[in-house]
Amino acid sequence: MVTRIAFRVDASGSIGTGHLRRCLSLAAALTARGAQVCFVLRRHDAVAEGLMVDAGYSASWLDAPDAPFVPGEDSPPHAVWAGVSWTRDAAETGAALRVFDPDWLVVDHYGLDARWHASVRATLGCSILVIDDLGDRPLNTDILLDANVATDHQAKYAGCLQRKTRMLVGPRYALLSPSYLSAPPYQFSSIVRSIGIFMGGTDPAGASVAVLRACRNDVGFRGPIEIVSTSVNPQLDTLREACIADSCATLSLDLPDLGAFYARHDLQIGAGGTSTYERCLIGAPSIALVLAANQLSVVPVLAAVKMLREAMLPEIPKTTLLAGAPHLSDVVRELIADSDARHELSVRGRAEVDARGAERSALAILAPPMTLRAATGDDGVLLHAWRNDPVTRSVSGKSDEIAITDHLRWLDALLANPLRALYVAEVAGQPVGSIRFDRLPNGMFEVSLYLDPGLHGLGLGRRMLLLGEIKTMEMQGGDIEFVATVLAGNDASARLFESCGYSGGPLRYTKSFSGNQKQS
Repeated sequence: MVTRIAFRVDASGSIGTGHLRRCLSLAAALTARGAQVCFVLRRHDAVAEGLMVDAGYSASWLDAPDAPFVPGEDSPPHAVWAGVSWTRDAAETGAALRVFDPDWLVVDHYGLDARWHASVRATLGCSILVIDDLGDRPLNTDILLDANVATDHQAKYAGCLQRKTRMLVGPRYALLSPSYLSAPPYQFSSIVRSIGIFMGGTDPAGASVAVLRACRNDVGFRGPIEIVSTSVNPQLDTLREACIADSCATLSLDLPDLGAFYARHDLQIGAGGTSTYERCLIGAPSIALVLAANQLSVVPVLAAVKMLREAMLPEIPKTTLLAGAPHLSDVVRELIADSDARHELSVRGRAEVDARGAERSALAILAPPMTLRAATGDDGVLLHAWRNDPVTRSVSGKSDEIAITDHLRWLDALLANPLRALYVAEVAGQPVGSIRFDRLPNGMFEVSLYLDPGLHGLGLGRRMLLLGEIKTMEMQGGDIEFVATVLAGNDASARLFESCGYSGGPLRYTKSFSGNQKQS
């Protein structure tokens, strides 16, 4: 049965394009796993429509606001973004989706709160996932996705969540375009040869020109500068004129993705929105400016863990919202002179962000059935990559890296041994983990397992273990006892086995079944 997933999100010159772009990234991951998706958007201007035409997804358009919207006193801080009252928006969204009849509704909109969520849930009878990073209003959601760094996400949303909510939090859930899975990383240079500037898809404040002038006039940088923007930038004519007047400045419009742009410059300057994580993933040393109040929940936190540098520019009033941030010119000048500082930014960014956030989020939403198949020699390279990952090795009895030739020799011997069984777990046709059962001389079955290192925290290990037990019992029949060894300090594995009914510990866990006992 196909899972139907709807998105309620907006984009405009004032809202920007980041919310819609991250929803499009999640939609791509969902459709790749068999889901059917559609979008509901309100007409504000031409920004969203252009993006949706390029994306190719089905879209329902809500009428543009009749007049400037004045939110009530009980409205969330960004209620004006909706353009209409929450009651009207909820009614129109419900009507637009009644035929589609979604199983899930993904809501990425700062202007909508728990009242809207509850109303649409009652109309459509669907589950809801809210994408948020503010924690500034009540939310009524089954899953909360906040890809930002936070000291304590539970504390951040304390008092906001009105129902039991699963939380997908941190940069590992950053919703980046699938193109970043194969995007080349930035190759570090000790010299800043060129600078890249991307101040968001619309840049209504004209920040791109102000940053260009700061780099030229204040810092005195004379190398190439590339500015990226879109054809819906309301300040585009001014931006074009600035680039024409600067013989070493180039303007690139409507790039399908920005990975190559981030990788080809030694210093990036950008807004503190979704693109912040794209720059980190590529490893581009970056300076971020706050261009909207919601970015205050992103920039200082990432700066504190040295994933980027923060700055302000008085010519752009909203950048001064970041209290205590140094002047952009000072930060650019410092990073040009300090290659070690730039290198640290590059390394820290890449260490915290990968391109699999949309994949993880899609698996959490869909929770598709898992299957086990017998491993073959063709799985050798994949299993070797999983086994040699530092995360896997850190909890393995043998923590050294294994050469591929030794691993393939081991795999061939294992597959030929009737006392050993090795399975690969798959979800929606995608390999996600491996589990092995070895029959010991005392008749017990020793179990060991590991996941694709990028897919921890999604409950896949528990599902794989229980399926593996069932498979082994079906093959063996009669009474059976499983045993697992968990290294000291591997609390996650201990919790996994305990949650599946194993007892013992701290190093050895066992679980027994009689021949007529059914697996739960």
